[in-house]
Amino acid sequence: MMLIIPAIDIKNGKCVRLKQGNMNRETIYSNDPVTMAKRWIEQGARRIHIVDLDGASQGKPMNADIVHKITANHPNVPIQIGGGIRNEKTVDTYIQAGVQYVIIGTQAVREPQMVANLCQKFPGQVLVGLDAKNGKIAIEAWSTISEESAADLARNFEHVGVDSIVYTDISRDGMLEGVNVSATAALAEAITIPVIASGGVSHLDDIQLLAERSQSGIIGVITGRAIYEGTLDFRTAQRLADDLSTH
Repeated sequence: MMLIIPAIDIKNGKCVRLKQGNMNRETIYSNDPVTMAKRWIEQGARRIHIVDLDGASQGKPMNADIVHKITANHPNVPIQIGGGIRNEKTVDTYIQAGVQYVIIGTQAVREPQMVANLCQKFPGQVLVGLDAKNGKIAIEAWSTISEESAADLARNFEHVGVDSIVYTDISRDGMLEGVNVSATAALAEAITIPVIASGGVSHLDDIQLLAERSQSGIIGVITGRAIYEGTLDFRTAQRLADDLSTH
């Protein structure tokens, strides 16, 4: 079953979307991320994806109070959070506040052993966020491109207990140019860890293409700008994903 996961990216306390991860290319969609989370959950979202953009650039949580309000208001809906999670204390604080999944990005590249340690302490709750440009991993809020490929890096986490990989093609993120289905499916087929697609979702066609490949290990897709600007209807997308995933 493939999940459609609404994204709530928080910057300066507001719900925004960036283009290609550029902090200076933002669109503000709401001044109230808590209300925005309620909106998607009322439309049937079974999981919410939150990114603390300020946290990603500062290296520590900057909007934790907003995240805590969302988890308190919706204790039965899993929340996954990324952005600025660099140590066990931050993970512990989020989990204690009701967050179901934490996403380790930059730190997973720098310090893979930390991911293994977190998986032992928080089994089933650790996701690794791999952001790639032309197949190469990007870190530090996408400001630095490494030489390592997404598949090679993902294989490091196959046997440590990582729940899933969030794979973002940053050249397409926030651009409504279509998700990179081939790269996402290739990663899912190359590893045993389930993959959540991210970046570039624009229309129902993207959902169809991904859902048709869900047998390869794609278990979800994160969507932001498309559902905010109306090029993708959330309810219709989840219904289509459910239909295709069961066939």
